Amino acid sequence: MAFRIHESVVRGEIDNRVKGIVRGTIWLEGLAAPIGLELVGNAHPDLAGCRMTFVNPHKPVTHPQLSLLHPQQQGTAGDMTASRKVRVFDVPLRQALEMIDHQEKPPEHMANCLYLEWFSEANGRVVIESHDYELEISPPEWRMTAEEDAQRSRDSAAGMQIFLVRLTAAIEAQQRGQKDPEAPWDEHDYERFLKECDARTTKYGELLDKYGPSEEADTIIAKEMGWDRQENAAAVPFSVEEMNHICEEALDAPEPEPDPHREGIDWIRTKDGDLRHPLQYRCFESAHRVWQQAKDLGLERMADDHLDEFVFEFYTTAVKLAGALNSIARGEPMPEDAFTVAYLKRALEHLHKSLAGLEAVTPKQLLPAEMIEEARGELFGIRQSLLSLMDELRGRR
Repeated sequence: MAFRIHESVVRGEIDNRVKGIVRGTIWLEGLAAPIGLELVGNAHPDLAGCRMTFVNPHKPVTHPQLSLLHPQQQGTAGDMTASRKVRVFDVPLRQALEMIDHQEKPPEHMANCLYLEWFSEANGRVVIESHDYELEISPPEWRMTAEEDAQRSRDSAAGMQIFLVRLTAAIEAQQRGQKDPEAPWDEHDYERFLKECDARTTKYGELLDKYGPSEEADTIIAKEMGWDRQENAAAVPFSVEEMNHICEEALDAPEPEPDPHREGIDWIRTKDGDLRHPLQYRCFESAHRVWQQAKDLGLERMADDHLDEFVFEFYTTAVKLAGALNSIARGEPMPEDAFTVAYLKRALEHLHKSLAGLEAVTPKQLLPAEMIEEARGELFGIRQSLLSLMDELRGRR
């Protein structure tokens, strides 16, 4: 997804007083020095020829991957404007979400939004978007003609297109060498397939983030994803209405019952009545306990990069285990063992990242020694259970 940094912004400036060049300096929470921008292109007419300064009136938070942001952002300007129209809730976000949950429409109004997008050679697509920054814009030193604005629009679209080409290349790289779907697949085949799914999801997410929900956006997204091609249309056996009907029937169908002889092995029932795989539930509860202990110590998760990695990857391991195992816990038809092994490998990768974060945070003495030892023991215990399950599944082939 786009590298969105608006919540981390302290203040910044964008300068397009030199035609064809956008320079900038942005101070971000968690970085000792500001990042610099040196971009080819122009801003929209409202900022073209101007120098704009902006300040975030809210308390900024450190982006969890801020260390990956290159200090010198070089590339091309995308859409840069201070007058993008957005809908803004007239009530606090939590209240608005509660109203939506109750099928009520929260009060809202249209507002101008600062939208700064660029395509970085180091970080891909980077976006700052906020409707409540405090802005100051200088008088323009030059004015954009209609022809120049049309060229700016084409240049911005070209920057997005180059970015999408890279995402498409990532999909195609995973497609190369894939087996016929009708042939037997092993865990390595499923790993390649899952990576292709990741690449497709990333591309779709970027398109949705860029163009938003609308009929026009749907057309653009369908074209970029290849869903409008005749050869793909033939591969879709159902219409949208038929798919909706199938989904409604699936929701109305009674839930399958788990095998009572596999209780404690394939499934447990939580105190809330949910069915979970024992390993997944253990991992989730352990991750939640660690995070609660850190909060009790007064530590914000993103206060330290290694602490954030430790906790975030611990939670992510539980999420990946849910994707691999909770259908088994619910008594649904079993996926192929090779597919489950491939999915469990993904959980294992995140578990190893959590361990790396724990080992890196240990010498900083942010956490008590007994908490570190308990967490380390739990991570290694989950790892051993995960490896044993993978061996069991491989042995059933």
